[in-house]
Amino acid sequence: MDMNKNFFMYVLLCDDGSLYTGFSTDVERRFQQHQAGLGAKYTRSHHPKTILFKQPFLTQHDALSAEYHFKHLTRKQKLAYLRMQGVRLP
Repeated sequence: MDMNKNFFMYVLLCDDGSLYTGFSTDVERRFQQHQAGLGAKYTRSHHPKTILFKQPFLTQHDALSAEYHFKHLTRKQKLAYLRMQGVRLP
């Protein structure tokens, strides 16, 4: 495994105000895929507006674990976490 490569857990804000959480090695490229309708099924029907947050990890396992745990939070907990990370929410 390449320990010099960053792996990211990221959060997108969608047009309808919903949040989408994912994993990527290149968040900007993945965001463009989501916007083009080539990303996840969820973002095809909930058009992503912006990247709210991305967090780097040294291993794929750690990034996927963070994604899993974030996805299992309530919306209120997700918003609180993002605020604690300094994210300015709309």
